[in-house]
Amino acid sequence: MSSPKASPGRTPLTAIGLMSGTSLDGVDAALVITDGITVDRTGGTLTLPYDNETRSVVRACFEGGGDVPLASRLLAERHAKAVKTLLRQEGREAGSIDVIGFHGQTIVHRPQEGLTWQIGDGARLAALTGIDVVNDFRSRDMASSGEGAPLAPLYHAALAHALNEAPVAVLNIGGVANVTWIDGDWIIAFDTGPGGALLDDWVSHRTGDRFDGDGALAAAGRVHQERVDAVLGADPFFARPPPKSLDRNSFDVDLSNLGTEDGAATLVALTTSAVERALDHMPSSPAIWIVCGGGRLNATILAALRERLGDGVKIAEDVGWDGDALEAEAFGYLAVRALKGLPLSLPTTTGCCEPVTGGALHRA
Repeated sequence: MSSPKASPGRTPLTAIGLMSGTSLDGVDAALVITDGITVDRTGGTLTLPYDNETRSVVRACFEGGGDVPLASRLLAERHAKAVKTLLRQEGREAGSIDVIGFHGQTIVHRPQEGLTWQIGDGARLAALTGIDVVNDFRSRDMASSGEGAPLAPLYHAALAHALNEAPVAVLNIGGVANVTWIDGDWIIAFDTGPGGALLDDWVSHRTGDRFDGDGALAAAGRVHQERVDAVLGADPFFARPPPKSLDRNSFDVDLSNLGTEDGAATLVALTTSAVERALDHMPSSPAIWIVCGGGRLNATILAALRERLGDGVKIAEDVGWDGDALEAEAFGYLAVRALKGLPLSLPTTTGCCEPVTGGALHRA
């Protein structure tokens, strides 16, 4: 394992980005061709769901009692399967890929303590695929006084520069929700609050389903606004200026004595209220909000966002982006930037003391 060495120049490289969010849906894989500055082309994508063993072993690591070495091995094997499946789907050989950007699975993110941990064996992934791997994207940022997250903003900005509207806000609703505000070369990014993780956990606990399909449960429930206000008022995170970031377990929401539908509705209100609060930390209101991540598929979340933010709320597909693949594409893009010694984060995106590169390189 080594740090990537700077390789100057604008030669495009072909990367596969791999992302697994805290919702534990599975592995998103995406091809991207980029010189690390502009995006020449995005290619094939897929999602490989986690098998039950991998999901349960990794989930146990969230809860502090898991077998991390086993989880790291299983993650590498599942991600390798995603890479090989994508290569077959696209009719490509491993030799046509310059690098894999392997985010890994976050099991700890406590930036106030300088702690973040993305598990997944990068060396094993390189050996299994025959492709060089860049992983450990966050450690160097945290060593430079950054929050270690969010890291997708530079990719969001590369895509947003092709749009004709500004300012643009890219809102990713995964397990945690984060926003990137972009106006020309001015980029501000931060986590806004809970995304879908709390809702998924609630629905799984109450119904056995993994998520609230299309927001049907939340749509049938009543928002208990006093519970939302209690979280927003008690936690200093929401008033703290960015950059700032969260762990999926950062919030404890009192849903006691609520029915399944009311609990779901209340959690949706918390997510969208926190996004609305994020306007307080933006230099100006966005002309357009582009929603990506799994949350964009929840009709109740989208309706609540439009009620709070107006008609400028779009989903990624409305502007020609792939909302399922965006985060995976971002880590392919960041892997190329790491190989070229370019920054992965900025003081205005993570709070690092200066623009900082990062990543660890595992040769195949």
